[in-house]
Amino acid sequence: DDSPEERKAKRIKDQEPLWKEFKEWLDTLEAAGGSKLDSAIKYTRNQWPYVQNYMLDGRIPLANQAAENSARPYAVGRKNFLFHSSVKGARSAAVVLSIIETAKRNNLNVLSYLNHLLTEMPGQLKNGSEGIDDLLPWSESMQKAFALK
Repeated sequence: DDSPEERKAKRIKDQEPLWKEFKEWLDTLEAAGGSKLDSAIKYTRNQWPYVQNYMLDGRIPLANQAAENSARPYAVGRKNFLFHSSVKGARSAAVVLSIIETAKRNNLNVLSYLNHLLTEMPGQLKNGSEGIDDLLPWSESMQKAFALK
């Protein structure tokens, strides 16, 4: 419940000394060239300017789990994407995945929302794109009809 400024101050107070101690220890390490330990040490040293970025701003989360969880469906589907035999098929898959993720972000029941889009959209848009705003997942009508409780 802390403000971003309070989180930043706590991080600096509690964690900056630990990072300093870790860096001092890291600088004392020497491993056999080409070993996995050598690679890990070099990687950590090369990434050092970025390791503590979360301490620069209290709004930055300590972990990137939310980002990883949102990317997981694409990583899992990666092998399936090899079966797109055309650019048109790949583009269609991208559109469907975008609709699904946008529905999720707007807290909709995805299956019900997709069913509605696929059954109602053709008739609603047969005379042009006039009613498309009402079909967007953040529209008031879609929120009333499909928002998760």
